[in-house]
Amino acid sequence: MTKEAGITTSRETFEGDGLEVGAFVARPDGVEKAPAVIIVHEWWGLNPHIEDVAQRFADEEFIAVAADLYKGKTAKSAQEASRLMGALKQEDGLARLQVVLKQLRAMPEVTSVGVTGFCMGGTFALLLACNAELEASAPFYGDVPVDTTRIGKLSCPVLFIGAEKDQWITIEKMNRLDAALKQYGKEGEVRIYKGADHAFFNNDTRPEVYSRADAEDAWKSVIEFFNKHLRKGQAATA
Repeated sequence: MTKEAGITTSRETFEGDGLEVGAFVARPDGVEKAPAVIIVHEWWGLNPHIEDVAQRFADEEFIAVAADLYKGKTAKSAQEASRLMGALKQEDGLARLQVVLKQLRAMPEVTSVGVTGFCMGGTFALLLACNAELEASAPFYGDVPVDTTRIGKLSCPVLFIGAEKDQWITIEKMNRLDAALKQYGKEGEVRIYKGADHAFFNNDTRPEVYSRADAEDAWKSVIEFFNKHLRKGQAATA
């Protein structure tokens, strides 16, 4: 356990359904009850960049849980990252996130739960909201289901952060999500950052595509989104 200015970080294990899921957890000090945000890592794994994101959420007075879907492994190259992501079955990743969600729901200090994620983690952030009860989901440039009937099962509002120049999560895919949200009457926004590329939020492992202005705006928007949907009936920093 480590104490930073105003937050406490720790490595924890979430257990349930025969699974053990490691996580990096950052908690705001001096807060008895708070919303929790599950953070799902990119294809690189649970690395220092994602730990930093968790601490930033804790600075905003959320209980931040960065779940490890790779069982402790991280990638140093795109080839290795691709191999790790390819070995992770979607149903297994969702099962691991469900374990974290269930344990958070059982914690008396947790008032509500949202999810966010980046790249591969963005895909899981959207899918988890279609497979479990959450209060908010904010995926960053995650994939969109081909079968958009899955969007009809969304349990919460969505703020989807996308990039105009993304060659993986294309404008076509994001338009498909936007159309599905409207078709099924789901509360959500697909926000596409003009001129930005995939992974524009990542200032650590993707400096070549990092866009500071867009990253700062996206962060501000996600914090406002989570404050709105995760703190209903509470003060802004309950």
